[in-house]
Amino acid sequence: MVAKTRKLIIGGDSAFAEIAYEYFTHDSDYEVVAFTVEREYLKREELFGRPVLAFETLEQQLDPTEHSIYVASVYTQLNRLRTRLMTEVKAKGFALASYVSSRAFVWQNAVVGEHCFIFEDNTVQPFVRIGNNVVLWSGNHIGHHSTIGDNCFISSHVVISGFVDVGENCFIGVNATVANNLSIGPDCWVGPGAMLLRDAAAATIYKPPKTDVSGLSALDRFKLKAR
Repeated sequence: MVAKTRKLIIGGDSAFAEIAYEYFTHDSDYEVVAFTVEREYLKREELFGRPVLAFETLEQQLDPTEHSIYVASVYTQLNRLRTRLMTEVKAKGFALASYVSSRAFVWQNAVVGEHCFIFEDNTVQPFVRIGNNVVLWSGNHIGHHSTIGDNCFISSHVVISGFVDVGENCFIGVNATVANNLSIGPDCWVGPGAMLLRDAAAATIYKPPKTDVSGLSALDRFKLKAR
């Protein structure tokens, strides 16, 4: 295990906060010492044996000069919630933490901004630029010379080809594909399985066709009997 040289507070107590705790604890030099949520959502006193503290008074309980924070919020309100909390963390004087999995491939000249979370099995190719406050869930391909704008959330197994420009505050769903040399405007929602073959205007929602449910059961299709 990596030696723990820095102290971390995780923003939130949701499933993502629990996942962030696991990754920071077992694959970083951060020691998670507390969680924090806004007082309105403060429903428990501890998580994983660490205290859950009110965000509004956090700097009065833990020294900002000695602790960093990662806000473990997903794509709520097109990433606006995570962005707001990140901004408030900085205003309180805390440093922002990032996590890049030891099992991610990030090429040496790729640039990764602050407050990012990059899961395992991501491939980030040469000359890629990733902005601030970006989440790359597991198994994505970010092609060479592409740019991911601030405050984006890229789900799992997304293929972003070369020379793609993804604007700020975008969400790209599981198994989506973006062809090369495209521009995606800010505030776009690209649904699971979507395929983008041309530029996307700002604030556009892409919903791939739904897979129809057959009227024939799988057992009937393969001539099997129910157990």
